[in-house]
Amino acid sequence: FDEEIEKLKQHNIRLLAWWFPNVLNDEARLILDVLKRHELRGVQLWVSGGGGAVQNEAEQRAQVVAEAQRIRPIAEAAAQQGCAVALYNHGGWFGEPENQIAIIEHLKSQGVTNLGIVYNQHHGHDHLDRFPHLMRLMKPHLLAFNLNGMTRNGDKIGKKILPLGQGDLDLDLLRHLCDSGWVGPIGILNHTDEDAETRLRENLDGLDRLVARLKGKTR
Repeated sequence: FDEEIEKLKQHNIRLLAWWFPNVLNDEARLILDVLKRHELRGVQLWVSGGGGAVQNEAEQRAQVVAEAQRIRPIAEAAAQQGCAVALYNHGGWFGEPENQIAIIEHLKSQGVTNLGIVYNQHHGHDHLDRFPHLMRLMKPHLLAFNLNGMTRNGDKIGKKILPLGQGDLDLDLLRHLCDSGWVGPIGILNHTDEDAETRLRENLDGLDRLVARLKGKTR
């Protein structure tokens, strides 16, 4: 970890976020120690979760409370380092933005305020029909947004991870994102075995084409 941080500094790369354990275990404390040792503040700690569907309001409330109890020690430890915790949609109950917002609001009522959401399109294939609505809900809490080439049912037909511009829904989804008025860090994840630089350039080329179309410069 220390070597990676030093390499980032050498190449003038800002460490924006860190994929973080789901509980405050030894690995989590090690990461926080690294951040403290290198005097890195403002880093987002991306924390995921799971969980099955609930059957009624009582189970929903219990799930929110249980997940808030899991997240709270991470958030409190992160706050000591000046860091935020971003809830990462990774499927299951926890991957639903409405549930993440419920957790955030529950903890906010207890004075824990360094929480938000990082939304990942590749885990949002079931959200496509209500994406504009979800953007309105998430906007006050959204800390980062990770793009992906999107096609309907892509996660079920072997197209869960696509370069930008190769999904037939990419332009409309990007337009909804822009129209929402949200401003913040936009991410591109590799999530494949392909060379990271090659994949990044492929995605950036696709993003450039999509942005040009949004601006009406090309069809």
